[in-house]
Amino acid sequence: MSWDLDQLEALISKQADLVVTKENDCLLIANADGLDAWMAISGEQILVESILFAKSEVSDTNALNELILKTHMLFPLTTVGISDINGEQYYTAFGSLSSQSKESSILIEVDTLFQNVESFLDAYQEFIK
Repeated sequence: MSWDLDQLEALISKQADLVVTKENDCLLIANADGLDAWMAISGEQILVESILFAKSEVSDTNALNELILKTHMLFPLTTVGISDINGEQYYTAFGSLSSQSKESSILIEVDTLFQNVESFLDAYQEFIK
């Protein structure tokens, strides 16, 4: 089975600690801790992404980038990247999985992303102005 946004919205809406809103071709997912993530389907992948902080808020981007590269393997299923959003660059956390994944895999991906976002924010706090 290949997922569509309506099916993903129905799946995620069943989770008591998550609130999901459909916006255009994406789902906005909020957790009980006030973190947000965007979910979209792109080809054969389901992508889940959360904004960490603006690049302009970072005191030393070279040192932060080096730390990210040295520690990325400590955070399962989630990668940190830089995305351009409305002309400004942001550090983001994201994960992807097959659009044919099982329900449990999708829920694990979302849950893990939120856990990792909290860990990233803690780990990288010293670099935020």
